[in-house]
Amino acid sequence: MLKNITFGLIKPDAIKKGYTSFILNMINNTGFKIIALKMTLISQIDAKRFYYIHSKKSFFESMTKFISSGPIVVTVLEKKNAVEDFRTIIGSTNPKESEKGTIRNLYAESIEKNAIHGSDSYKNAIKEITFFFSKREIYINNIFI
Repeated sequence: MLKNITFGLIKPDAIKKGYTSFILNMINNTGFKIIALKMTLISQIDAKRFYYIHSKKSFFESMTKFISSGPIVVTVLEKKNAVEDFRTIIGSTNPKESEKGTIRNLYAESIEKNAIHGSDSYKNAIKEITFFFSKREIYINNIFI
């Protein structure tokens, strides 16, 4: 399984609009196995820790305020070439530039409210998984990282 996992996060905008099940179905229908999933909340302080890599960017404050504005769904996904394939099905950060049929093309409303987050590398997937899932949850779900 090594390097065949990635992290996905359904954002508050998609959840508020009732898109969660549609997005999860799309993920399943494109060959991903959901090996861990939970709905949770993130505080703005934790959002700043999670998005620390963007802390010097102009959109950092609004992004962390948005991601902490409501429930999120976090997932661990398994598939060969998981990171690359997931980035393909979620589409471009800007939904206007996303390929037709991608998650962001279908369900995002703006660059910030773009429905979903996906890890951009295996290394970041591991960081993001361990940010949201405890050692116990990782063990119970047989996630080998």
